[in-house]
Amino acid sequence: MDSVETYSYVGKELELFQHATRWKAYYARALRPFIAGDVLEVGAGLGATSRFLCNGSERSWTCLEPDPGLHRQLESSLDVNPLAAPGRALLGTVASLPSEDRFDTILYVDVLEHIEDDRGELSGSAACLRLGGHVVVLAPAHQGLYSPFDKAVGHCRRYSKRSLLAAAPATVRPVAAYYLDAVGMAASLANRLLLRAFMPTYEQLMFWDRVLVPASRLIDPILAHRVGKSVVVVWKRCD
Repeated sequence: MDSVETYSYVGKELELFQHATRWKAYYARALRPFIAGDVLEVGAGLGATSRFLCNGSERSWTCLEPDPGLHRQLESSLDVNPLAAPGRALLGTVASLPSEDRFDTILYVDVLEHIEDDRGELSGSAACLRLGGHVVVLAPAHQGLYSPFDKAVGHCRRYSKRSLLAAAPATVRPVAAYYLDAVGMAASLANRLLLRAFMPTYEQLMFWDRVLVPASRLIDPILAHRVGKSVVVVWKRCD
C-alpha cells in the first residue's frame, strides 16, 4: 500500500443529514441496480449511506474514509453493528489503496464535489474497476444553486449532467445520467435567492425529507428526471 493520504473534513452536516432517511431510501432504490460484487464506497463518512445501500447481496463492502476522526467513528460503528455484507473501514483515499485492489462497484455519494481534482479522482477509480464494473456518482446539481451552505461544507462545485459526464476518463462509458428531487430543487433555489442559510435546521431538514422528497418521488418520473437538486451518473468499464 502507498502512504495513506488523509484529510480533515470541514463539513458539520453529516450527523444532521443521517436523519434524512426518506431521501436515502429514494436514491438507494435508484442506485441499487448498479451495485454488486466487491464494493468500494469512497468518503463513507459515518456509514449512514452504507447501511441504506448495502443489502447483503454484495461479496464485500469497503468503506474508505480520509478523515481520521470520521474513520475512527466509522470503524467503531461497523464493529458494533456490522453491515449486511462482509465489510471493512479503511483510512485513506483511492490513491492510497493497495495497487492490486479491484472492485466491481465504486460509489461516490455526495463526495466527488468535495474533491478539487475530480477528473484525477475518477481516473484513479476507473483504474481500480474490474471489467464490466460500475462507477456510480450522486452529487449536488446546478452550479447556479451554489450557496453559503455549499461553501460551508467544502463543496468545490455543483454539477450538471454534462459537466459530470465530462469529468470521467475515456476508459469508462456512461450508462445512466439523470436528476433526482425536482421539488427539492425548488426549495434549494428559494434558499439560494432568499434565505442564504449556511446550514438547515433539523426542522427544515425533516420538512424536506418527510414532505418534499415523497413529492419528488411522484413528480420526478413525470418530468422524466430532467430536473432535480441532485444528479446521478453511472459509468461502466468496457475495455
